[in-house]
Amino acid sequence: MSPNAKLLSVATAVPPYCLKQTDVADAAHKGFESRFGAFKRLSRVFETSGIHQRYAVKPLEWYFQPLGWPERNAAYLEGAVNLFVDAATAALDAAGLRAADVDTIVTVSSTGIATPSLEARAAQAMGFRDDVERVPVFGLGCAGGVTGLGVASRLAQSRPGSVVLMVAVELCTLSFRLDELTKANIVATALFGDGAAACVLQTGDAGIAEVELSGQHTWPGTLDIMGWSVDAQGLGVIFDRAIAPFAEAHMADAIGGILARSRLALTDIDRFAFHPGGQKVITALERAFSLASGSLDHERDVLAGHSNMSAPTALFVLDRVIKAGLPERTLLTAMGPGFTTSCVSLKAAQ
Repeated sequence: MSPNAKLLSVATAVPPYCLKQTDVADAAHKGFESRFGAFKRLSRVFETSGIHQRYAVKPLEWYFQPLGWPERNAAYLEGAVNLFVDAATAALDAAGLRAADVDTIVTVSSTGIATPSLEARAAQAMGFRDDVERVPVFGLGCAGGVTGLGVASRLAQSRPGSVVLMVAVELCTLSFRLDELTKANIVATALFGDGAAACVLQTGDAGIAEVELSGQHTWPGTLDIMGWSVDAQGLGVIFDRAIAPFAEAHMADAIGGILARSRLALTDIDRFAFHPGGQKVITALERAFSLASGSLDHERDVLAGHSNMSAPTALFVLDRVIKAGLPERTLLTAMGPGFTTSCVSLKAAQ
């Protein structure tokens, strides 16, 4: 049996514009209050979200002008490629490798359409070999970073010694919609930001941690919980059911089932690291897993400083957990469209 993959590095990147939550709230008031009677009540989410700031590929005023799909996707192509290069370069530097050392690239993104995909567009700037294998992954949403890490680890394990680069890039701010007078759109405007994260994996003796297992669980009949709608104006967010109560009711059983397949239990985990989808979701996860209130400190810090960036966000949390000192076993998890949860178990290097 092939040896498990080792995580060599994790790195993160953000775009140039830092948007204060108070400024976003003021702009939203100007854009929605006169046209949407429920806005005043819904606008409390800007204060209760736990977000202080987020990063974006465009300045705030850009989002409050008439925009269609062409303008949004053009911004996606430019911004996502830049973030891909920044995150991938930082991860490779941290691993002591060059782009030419990479054998396989897993690219995760669901906030725009890129064909050729992002890693192909970044290839010349990065210096990837012409025989590098490309695995673009679309549609996983917030679960994408964790799922991508699991996919990358299995690819590394399948070819011992090969170098696998996984990059998750999301530009969620491009889904801000002035034309959608809905609760889901207001919540998305309060919650979402842009960012990227990258990981390098390889079998061998070196590494931060061993990828012990990965798995997913998809609940039937839950397609309406989270996703995108698509029209001429761009992507529109779907939040048709309460995610926090669903997480509290169902996450522990699902994760416990994944662990049981590898003869592990929830009690074997030293640190749960979650995708911080929002303040209510973090609190619900603490309850679901019987964690002390406030124990998900890195999750709250990432949410406060970066907001919900979809796929990369869980990897921002992982980066903080690593810098604070990995415990013996860490379980990284996220929920996403499907409705799905994904997890990766990491054993700290001895």
